Amino acid sequence: MTDAARPRFPLVLTVVAVLALALLLTLGVWQAQRLQWKLDLIARSEAAARQAPVPLEALLALEDPEFRQAIVTCRGLNTAPFVELQTIDDGDAGVRLISACPIEGRGTVLIDRGFVPAEVAARPAVRAGAAMPVVIAGVVRRPSPPNALTPPPSGKLFYGRD
Repeated sequence: MTDAARPRFPLVLTVVAVLALALLLTLGVWQAQRLQWKLDLIARSEAAARQAPVPLEALLALEDPEFRQAIVTCRGLNTAPFVELQTIDDGDAGVRLISACPIEGRGTVLIDRGFVPAEVAARPAVRAGAAMPVVIAGVVRRPSPPNALTPPPSGKLFYGRD
């Protein structure tokens, strides 16, 4: 048999196969790390949900208040202005009502007042001066930072939460 008839070793195919294997192994390791991160996140949120609600001021002093239950008193929330955020809840179109709640000496927190289906036309009345205090219990969530693909705010349009 001559050298011309001998099959050549497929070098390019071997390099491509090794690169593909390396890519798949990297993705597998990344998925395993992500699974551990997600399981830790679920365990932290479940542990925080079992704890009793604490005043918001005390929680904000902690290093990691994420997912903890808080109690806050909002003056006038029952008649406060709100924004409507379009959303879908269990397949139904509607809006979430979001109101600002000023915290004395601490700034403002946003309160999600709940989901209103699109077919419900009634909205809470907005009246200035009715400052009845409302005690709210909820879960503290910090906003996720914007990433490299998040556009900067433009006028009254905000693409990231703060």
